[in-house]
Amino acid sequence: MNITVIGTGYVGLVTGTCFSEMGNTVYCVDIDKDKIEGLKKGIIPIYENDLENMVIENYKKQNLIFTTKLSTGLKNSDICFIAVGTPMAKDRSADLTAVFTIAKNLGDIIDHDMIIVTKSTVPVGTGDKIKEIIFEGLKNRNLENISVNVASNPEFLKEGTAVADSMRPDRVIIGSDDENTINTLKELYSPFVKNHDRFIVMDIKSAEMSKYASNAMLATRISFMNEIATICEKTGADVNKVRLGVGSDNRIGYSFLYPGCGYGGSCFPKDVQALIKLSENYGHTPRILEEVENINYEMKNFLPNKVKEIFNEDLNGKTFAVWGLAFKPGTDDMREAPSIILINDLISAGAKIKACDLKAINEAKHIFKENEDKIQYFENKYETLNGCDALILVTEWNEFRSPDFNTVKKNLKNNIIIDGRNQYNKQYLKELGFKYYQIGVKN
Repeated sequence: MNITVIGTGYVGLVTGTCFSEMGNTVYCVDIDKDKIEGLKKGIIPIYENDLENMVIENYKKQNLIFTTKLSTGLKNSDICFIAVGTPMAKDRSADLTAVFTIAKNLGDIIDHDMIIVTKSTVPVGTGDKIKEIIFEGLKNRNLENISVNVASNPEFLKEGTAVADSMRPDRVIIGSDDENTINTLKELYSPFVKNHDRFIVMDIKSAEMSKYASNAMLATRISFMNEIATICEKTGADVNKVRLGVGSDNRIGYSFLYPGCGYGGSCFPKDVQALIKLSENYGHTPRILEEVENINYEMKNFLPNKVKEIFNEDLNGKTFAVWGLAFKPGTDDMREAPSIILINDLISAGAKIKACDLKAINEAKHIFKENEDKIQYFENKYETLNGCDALILVTEWNEFRSPDFNTVKKNLKNNIIIDGRNQYNKQYLKELGFKYYQIGVKN
């Protein structure tokens, strides 16, 4: 098939590349000229495992075409995916400016039958608005006889494993009431879905809500476990053992049931907020979701507060090693990352930082540019520790999971480890002479 994908961010670039991997001709369109020229040269603007090689190989095969001209893609395509960003607006709703601009452009350019698929995360009712805008454009051009069907096909990609998730989806949701559109999208996805039970067909509004509800549920599980962790720390229970007891129930399971220093990234924070705002617009107060956000905000302050508590509120002249800057392993994304609040807080209190991350250092240099004289960056985790008063684990990269603790002890000024992801064995570190602090475990 010939496909146009508008937007070359996480969703658009991964989706377009994976479609091209299956032999489709994919036009990836973006208004950012520098990004498009970089992609043509094999310069990938994001880190995602396996993505670089797939982009380069499919570009060489001419299965993947990068352009800034929407008309080029549309002229040669029968399906167009909208995969532009929907960031949080000032009022906490999803900012749909880019989506509606694209819809306007589509109405001004389309000249043949086409299926328009919304891949961007959008509030309920957006598909109807997109259709309205496109048909207004067609009407103004006297092209009302053209068949344009709008569908919703939400993405469920996890940053760090986005390519694998795209190549082997656990479900494909198709929101449409048009039989031809449904069958066409099933055919497009058939190479990715050997088990046809993974197709879930529903109306557009339900498909749009499914994306928000999924992210909100996962965020809720994280915040629930963090609430339990707080109670455990106060009562003397061990949240790590509690998690095992709870997760072993096959009705619950272990996924997203890990205590930690808060969730971040491009999806959970903005999507939970957008769902809250959407509910409020309809006169409903989503009390659970409001608490999910409140708990997450509190957990992002856990690490800096714990550091201040350990050092008696005096961080002036102290230096701290931070392992992990990205909001999760497997990505260079630092949007809403707990490390940002931690580092800014510690610097404001007079501390200096030595930071190590496998992929996010360049992004961190941009974020902390105003404090660049107070942060040093390292690629070697042990070098990061030299002369530091404590080690703070923020992101659980595999590289940090099983360090040589004798080397850690040798390099640190004080034998203090503050673990924001509960990765290590408390008893083992205690025997080695460390003062070890976890989330949800009383010291």
